[in-house]
Amino acid sequence: MTYYVIYRNDERVGGPAGLFVMDVGAGGAILWDHRAGGWAFDPDLVARFVNDHRNVDRFETADRATAERVAAAISGGSSLPDEDDIRAMLTSGAAGGGPWSPGQR
Repeated sequence: MTYYVIYRNDERVGGPAGLFVMDVGAGGAILWDHRAGGWAFDPDLVARFVNDHRNVDRFETADRATAERVAAAISGGSSLPDEDDIRAMLTSGAAGGGPWSPGQR
């Protein structure tokens, strides 16, 4: 898994604003959806963002521990799903599954 910490602007003022988790090999990705208040499968949005040269200074890769801290900060306390749950979300999302909730496998 690759974890991307997202910032609102290239100056990174105000700290992290989002988090993407991508399985580069499989091409799947999830992100924290602020509007829905949960994790969402959206590999197209993640790929567009990280592959857009205009965003090169608006994200950085992070280790799991950093991603866990960022997830708690941006979500109001929700934790980052463990890697088994992330894989389940990626599988469900790729299969056209509906919304995902923690603990659902």
